[in-house]
Amino acid sequence: MSLDDALSYAAARELHALVVARDGRLDAEVYGAGWDGAKPHPLYSGAKSFWGVAAVAAQADGLLSLDETVGATFPAWRDDLQRRRVTLRMLLQMTSGIGFGGLGNAVPTYERALETQLKRDPETTFTYSGIPLQVFGAVFARKLAALGKTPHEYVRERILDPIGMTIGSWRELSDGTHPLPTGAFVAAREWLKFGTLIAGHGTYDGKVVLAADMLAQCFAPTAVATRYGLGWWLDGLKNAPPDLVYASGAAGQALYVIPSTNTIIVHFSKATNWNHQAFLRHFLN
Repeated sequence: MSLDDALSYAAARELHALVVARDGRLDAEVYGAGWDGAKPHPLYSGAKSFWGVAAVAAQADGLLSLDETVGATFPAWRDDLQRRRVTLRMLLQMTSGIGFGGLGNAVPTYERALETQLKRDPETTFTYSGIPLQVFGAVFARKLAALGKTPHEYVRERILDPIGMTIGSWRELSDGTHPLPTGAFVAAREWLKFGTLIAGHGTYDGKVVLAADMLAQCFAPTAVATRYGLGWWLDGLKNAPPDLVYASGAAGQALYVIPSTNTIIVHFSKATNWNHQAFLRHFLN
């Protein structure tokens, strides 16, 4: 692995943070443009990575099934001949048939997301979008209401608190709820903790937060979503370790995880020309 080449690539592209950890030690921690390891940074779509993990945890807790339909919770979807087939797994894996949209500041509320009609039949194509996460959030919120919790409270209590991870803040929508596909502000050292959980197959500092076989569902491709799991991008780089996965947000936000080498990389920037494959080629050499 060529850390110097990777640092040079990142430094030339409006670097805010690059933190590299291997086998529990920090190999590099570099900041720029006034950022540091404790200052919360926008993750943009990097926040999507929380929800696949939360979903499999909720399934393990008996709160939902990834293969249940949206229509099981919302009759309007059950009574729609096309939407009645959409499952929670399809929403998280972006194969539900919902079209492009709901990114950046265009994230709809749960109510508006539930009004969305499909552009294509379910499980026929992969379409990256924020709206499916909001539909999932609507289902998850309805199920959690009996416990007096919101999806964001659940992910904090079930996943983040056990690893000592803190979200700096989360953007609010017009109805006072927080969006799922974006809106999180997290410090580099905090996101590193989440990557450490993933690299540990659900175990953090010796504590099992989520069983490895449950977590593995987040990284299972399908015939339609060949390079996307449940909120995570999967290996598609020639000569890369086959277990390489990463969370990705606009402008170069990334959390790269290679469990087989216990490697975690956090990258923050304001780059308009960040390329995951190019960076990883430099790092993996």
